[in-house]
Amino acid sequence: MNGAALNMAKHYVPDLTNFAQVCESNYMRLLTLLPDMDKGTVREFSITGGIGHKTSIRFEIIEQFPYTITIAVEQVSELNDFLKPPHMEVRLYHDVRMAEVTMFDNHHRFSGVYHYPNPQMRLPDEKHQINRFLADWLEHCLQHGESNIELNFTPKPLKCDSGTGSG
Repeated sequence: MNGAALNMAKHYVPDLTNFAQVCESNYMRLLTLLPDMDKGTVREFSITGGIGHKTSIRFEIIEQFPYTITIAVEQVSELNDFLKPPHMEVRLYHDVRMAEVTMFDNHHRFSGVYHYPNPQMRLPDEKHQINRFLADWLEHCLQHGESNIELNFTPKPLKCDSGTGSG
């Protein structure tokens, strides 16, 4: 194999099917975590990080249009003085039922593929990895998060059929 053929084999080729699956799964996870997005702009989930260590994940709607919603997702922790917590913006596309990270730690507009090395030192599959990180974060919230939302268990009145007396 000559040098030119070897260089051609090393180029990263994105797996669009897998990327779409990650974005679709993130959309479903966000709908599960935020079922009534239109009723409030902020939702916070507490996650226990050990004895005396509280962490929460905050979701805040920052833009809302008929077919898209943009949500800021950030970690709030007592360790923020020592570690910079991740912060991202996620755009939900309701028409295609996908959610994609559009900003991560003040870096915007991710390309699908980066040649490596590059001036920003981004990995060839940076966009995919950031969306996979969101998937892991959301799954952690679903498995271990506790929300302080008000629950309403008031039963709805039943409509009875006048002829049979049943619902």
